[in-house]
Amino acid sequence: MRVYIPTTLSGLAAAHRAGELGPAPLDAYAVTPGLREWYVSDDIEELEYAALGRAAQASLRLLATDPRAARRRVVVAVDVPDGTAVADPDRSLDASAVGEVRITSAVPLAKAAAVHVDADDAEADVSAAAAALGAADQGDDDARFTVDGAEDHELLWYATQEIPNLLG
Repeated sequence: MRVYIPTTLSGLAAAHRAGELGPAPLDAYAVTPGLREWYVSDDIEELEYAALGRAAQASLRLLATDPRAARRRVVVAVDVPDGTAVADPDRSLDASAVGEVRITSAVPLAKAAAVHVDADDAEADVSAAAAALGAADQGDDDARFTVDGAEDHELLWYATQEIPNLLG
């Protein structure tokens, strides 16, 4: 099963040093029954892109809580055995938890299929979105517009061999 684990560049650096994404439990996103119902598509590529988008939103939330982190969203795509990532049925009806799964053990970074990261030119919009997230959550339409501005940026795809270059 392909899962998308949200993190930050500093989180990716820590995972690179440790050789694994962790500690467990890890929140991730995947094509779950709830995501299929929410996105209403049978195309697996579209559904995986939606799961990636949900993970990018979670990465933005991580940035909002860590003002020292580089203002670029990071998502690590990992293949895990079926049954490793479990959706909480009690949260499946919560719109904020669509596609959310929990992984109960650390994941070796060697299992990563790819890393998705914002381009340098997204930093200003991502920074503004991270700062506006709290107000957006409270219903501020202008803040929501700012948060949506980060989502206008596509995450770039990197091979796992490129992680050292991403970390500079």
